[in-house]
Amino acid sequence: MMVTEELVRRVAAVARLDLTKDEVEKFTSQLSDVIKWFDELEKVDTKDVEPSFHPLKTENVFRDDEPGECLSQEESLSNTSHKEDGFFKGPKSV
Repeated sequence: MMVTEELVRRVAAVARLDLTKDEVEKFTSQLSDVIKWFDELEKVDTKDVEPSFHPLKTENVFRDDEPGECLSQEESLSNTSHKEDGFFKGPKSV
């Protein structure tokens, strides 16, 4: 694909950008370089490469969950008047 100054002006107009002549020339050159980089990437043989959503393997860095001591239901509700049938009762949200 050839990036022309006219194409840069049309894209700028769609994006509602006012570009100076110098900016149009600069962006034409920069976008041409980007397109060339993509052309180089298309030459890479990827037929044996599995698709991935993340280039690096990610691991969970959190600690394992370990059950600990906790309050009973009765103790949890002992300091509130906002309770009903053994549960906390909050304001209606819908």
